[in-house]
Amino acid sequence: MAIIDRVKYDGPANVLIWRYPPDDLSWGTQVIVNQSQEAIFYQGGQALDVLGPGTHTLRTANIPLLRTLIKIPFGGESPFAAEIYYVNKATNLDVKWGTKIPIQVLDPKYNLMLPVRAFGQFGVRVADSRKLVSQLAGTMKEFTVDTLSENFRGVILTRCQDYIAETILKQKINILEISACLEEISAELQNKLGKDFMAFGVQLVNFYLNSINVPEEDAAVQRLKKALADKAEIDILGGQNYKMKRTLDTMETAAGNPAGGMGGGMGLGMGLGAGAGMGQMMASSMGQSMGNAGSACGGCQAQVPAGAKFCPNCGKAAGPLACPKCRAEVAAGAKFCPSCGNRLS
Repeated sequence: MAIIDRVKYDGPANVLIWRYPPDDLSWGTQVIVNQSQEAIFYQGGQALDVLGPGTHTLRTANIPLLRTLIKIPFGGESPFAAEIYYVNKATNLDVKWGTKIPIQVLDPKYNLMLPVRAFGQFGVRVADSRKLVSQLAGTMKEFTVDTLSENFRGVILTRCQDYIAETILKQKINILEISACLEEISAELQNKLGKDFMAFGVQLVNFYLNSINVPEEDAAVQRLKKALADKAEIDILGGQNYKMKRTLDTMETAAGNPAGGMGGGMGLGMGLGAGAGMGQMMASSMGQSMGNAGSACGGCQAQVPAGAKFCPNCGKAAGPLACPKCRAEVAAGAKFCPSCGNRLS
């Protein structure tokens, strides 16, 4: 069986723990530990000495705890079985997190249940190698940053969901306006989550909440955005002008529908109805104006000024005259129509 005389690990930065296979080592083997690394010896399932950066030669004097567990015949150069865990203590700043399923939060301003999604990133550094290996890594061949993130996903989402909902309700912040509070929320979440990470030997260097948003396709979100847009338009135009604009928009939409089909027929009918209503209003206004000016000639129906004895158009005598509104006969010099009461002069 080959005897290992040199041990080293140069792996990717996202690997936090790498376990060297339990092959045969021997006294005199060199263990090379890079900067920002630590090497932990395990023998018989027990964590022994921790080696820092540098080149370490295994000697009985250098590894006292390991020496007590291994018999040393043949002048102390015999092979022995042990495991070495390399721990990466460099800081990883780009660990992503996010909510796979939106959080249902009650918007305090509009009293709507809205789905909220949160995304961000955080940074970690191994603070206690022994604690991380014994409590999380176990006998795994490799323990990466992604594995760490998966282990902490539950506590991250729970803390974030509770604090975001609490902030929205207590401070009465509209979800569409919460982006202004991201820095404050991030700092508080880092403080809350730091203790959870440190319990497993990991320091939470930073924690950022980069985005809180809502799904655009959600029906409740669309209703809220439409309501906000309508409110802004009312504030700009004023209530009366807004009603007039909505009426004109409805008429324009109805008149613009094609005539074919049931929908087109309804649109055409609405357009004609609206046009007829406006025509009646105009006719009434013109009728009143004409009534005040005089009456119609009984022969050619031309307008005869008040007090005139003959029609200026056909020369017919002004009496009898006709009411311009109901066409009833009116005596010359009358100020009101005896049939409909329309004012003649």
